Amino acid sequence: MPDTSTKRTGVYPCYENQFKIKTGGAESETAVMSTIADCETFSVAFDNGVEEWHPFDTEGWVRRLLTAKGVTITVTAKRNVGDPGNDFIAGLAFKNGRDSETDAHWTFPDGTVVKFPGAVINVTNIGAGDSTAVAPLEFDIMSNGKPEVTLASA
Repeated sequence: MPDTSTKRTGVYPCYENQFKIKTGGAESETAVMSTIADCETFSVAFDNGVEEWHPFDTEGWVRRLLTAKGVTITVTAKRNVGDPGNDFIAGLAFKNGRDSETDAHWTFPDGTVVKFPGAVINVTNIGAGDSTAVAPLEFDIMSNGKPEVTLASA
């Protein structure tokens, strides 16, 4: 795992992004945060709500205001039985409601951390594929309220 304890500059490979999920512990002081083994790809989508209106004084030009946000991180991984993070995600496949929520952290290579409290984990594939393929684990980490962003210290 790359060292993200100091602020870095320049370009970087995507694998330097790190993700952790809460796999145990009730309170933030006792929370057990685990990585998820064998993640291969991730993509990030921002779902933005934009209100539009056309006031008379703009002579037909639209005015806009960003009024809502959501984040979905889509992850593809391999199913790795015995890894705490991988097992935890796989165990959410048949859960519903609040039982499918957990805290998630995304650490950027520059040290910035985005914490998603109570993120919804939407498991979309667990083990399905070609007979000769390695079993996948595919899921979305979906924001559930405002995330906490801690910028890297200078």
